[in-house]
Amino acid sequence: MVEATTTLTLRLDRALKADLDRLAGETHRSKSYLAAQAIKDFVADELQIIDGIKQAQAEARAGQVESHDAVMAGLFKRFNLAD
Repeated sequence: MVEATTTLTLRLDRALKADLDRLAGETHRSKSYLAAQAIKDFVADELQIIDGIKQAQAEARAGQVESHDAVMAGLFKRFNLAD
């Protein structure tokens, strides 16, 4: 099944465009494919960060937190570090 697509127009500085042209030639991929893949990866990474922040905020609101001192003590113990 072919995934539906849409068009996005964007502006790149000339140096980045030249690098993209080179990458496309070296990898035998289209500039469109490479740009879409880069955007896909970036968006996935950013959404993962946002989801982690939201989860941490929800845990904090629910009181599921540890004090800084408790966390540091656990790290020192785990890694056999002197206090």
